[in-house]
Amino acid sequence: MDKDASDRLVHDPEGGIARLVEIMARLRDPETGCPWDIEQDFATIAPYTIEEAYEVADAIDRAAWGELKGELGDLLFQAVYHAQMAEEAGHFRFDDVVRAISDKMVSRHPHVFGAESRDKSAAQQTKDWEAQKARERGPQGVLDGVALGLPALVRAIKLQNRAARVGFDWPSTDEVIDKIVEEARELNEARAEKSEAEVFEEFGDLLFVVANLARHLKIDAEAALRSANSKFTRRFGSVESALAAKGCRPEDSTLAEMDALWDAAKIAERAGKAAN
Repeated sequence: MDKDASDRLVHDPEGGIARLVEIMARLRDPETGCPWDIEQDFATIAPYTIEEAYEVADAIDRAAWGELKGELGDLLFQAVYHAQMAEEAGHFRFDDVVRAISDKMVSRHPHVFGAESRDKSAAQQTKDWEAQKARERGPQGVLDGVALGLPALVRAIKLQNRAARVGFDWPSTDEVIDKIVEEARELNEARAEKSEAEVFEEFGDLLFVVANLARHLKIDAEAALRSANSKFTRRFGSVESALAAKGCRPEDSTLAEMDALWDAAKIAERAGKAAN
């Protein structure tokens, strides 16, 4: 594309995805682009991609719909960024990314785009989806292909789901809770008697089984932990505010004093929920 056509597209508010792709190409232009963007590669951009995905999830958690548009745009830009670098390296272009995901969605939804019946539950569709993915992967181990770069909690549940599909799973939640008790006891024993490496291992085992409990309870473990983080942040903020009203800070207070303010914040929060 010549410079004039590129300028028109870059400044055209109705340019759509083609505008965004051209903006990215201009940012990466080795002669006229942005020095920071030119220096980046897949490895340096990947952390931003992950961060943007979490910011999308955060906006959804907060029902911040006005922010969600911007966060989705930031995430889309990450896909365009990686595609631009891939094109420069001769791997593929953004159009290939679009074609690949479009082909995949059509292939995995024969009940929508093909002759297969739509008369099945969401659970059955999930099973069919996983079966199609397995066919696409070809002959592999049960746990092969679960991305190493996933957050550890998410990856633990994906690994457990894969194993469960071939029957390697506890039959009920009771057995999982029993295992949590067992792992907690082993962690306590390791803390008293064993090496730092063994404590580390036992702690990981306990977290892994807790993730399995979330799966058995059909709880989104990542969302539950984000909610717990938000609750902790909110209640500790109440403690700080109460201390500030008395002219002091947390580091100037005793644990007993902060515990009392924490309990008060918890009671007030529950009372507010009950009133609603």
